[in-house]
Amino acid sequence: MLLNIFLFKGKKIRDLEDLNIYSYPIEIISINDKILVNKIIKGHDKYECWQKINSNQFKIAEPIAQFINDLNIYSSCINGKIIIGLIFDNEDNPYDYMEIFKELLNEVLNNGNGYSFDDEIEVDNLLISMFIDIKRFGDEVIEKPPEIEYYYQRETFFKIFLFGIDEVGKSSLVRRLKTGEFNDNFFTPTRKFNIEYIPVEEKGLFALWDMPGQKAFRSKWLKGLQDSNIILYMIDVANQRRFEESSNEFWNVLNKNELNGIPLLIIGNKTDLVRLSNESNNAQLAILREELSSFYNFNKIKNRKWNFLFTSVKTNFNIDNVIPAIFNLLSS
Repeated sequence: MLLNIFLFKGKKIRDLEDLNIYSYPIEIISINDKILVNKIIKGHDKYECWQKINSNQFKIAEPIAQFINDLNIYSSCINGKIIIGLIFDNEDNPYDYMEIFKELLNEVLNNGNGYSFDDEIEVDNLLISMFIDIKRFGDEVIEKPPEIEYYYQRETFFKIFLFGIDEVGKSSLVRRLKTGEFNDNFFTPTRKFNIEYIPVEEKGLFALWDMPGQKAFRSKWLKGLQDSNIILYMIDVANQRRFEESSNEFWNVLNKNELNGIPLLIIGNKTDLVRLSNESNNAQLAILREELSSFYNFNKIKNRKWNFLFTSVKTNFNIDNVIPAIFNLLSS
């Protein structure tokens, strides 16, 4: 399993005082790990990585495998100035990922559109894009566990794509569906992308893709959406200040022609934060749904089956109806 992707960048790669280190989704390697960083850099010495490059294209060196400080590292040198690396579980064979690693680097860096490692946003997007693609390759091709193969054979394997802006409760929903648990302090908005496998008795196996919702990462939603059987869009119904932002992102995705026909479940989360009187919860939720429908223009949804469901992941309200709602849409 791919755990992390990192990148070293500096005017002189060996000058640790002037070296920038980027990591995704968590900071496994930092500039304070000078011995570790030095060992990674020196590992490329004998592969002629540091020769002067006279070309408009990026020269991508053959990746090398290293096992340092209990880290299973697979890294490549770019133009003698950049090191980009992957970190895997210790039992993984990094060379299983050689072709996909080289292919993605060439696709991004040498596609004729130009690329700048001086732009931090471009660097972040490079790491996120590669992490998503390599993790998907590993999860769906290399590491596919026996139970997943079993469900594939029965044609009951479903890819479910969960997205929405940040702080709406996506990761909390995934945890609630997988473990039945909720913890106020467990999740904070992060850069993490994750795939969770959830077996559903007599139904099949869900591969639930949980995508980060922060603005910098939304351009990667369409990459993750590929081959989805159903898409889930989550809204924080208690945060009206972000309805416009959420609505814009919703339609930015839904208007893509390649997504026509994919069923959609809209989840209105955090009903526990909406002031409802005990006597007329259902009536008030009905009014709230009409307001959301009007603001988000749900009546304009076309070319797909869709449904709307209120939830509170925190109080477990309606969580038992999420999976049945998904299957109802899939079966229709």
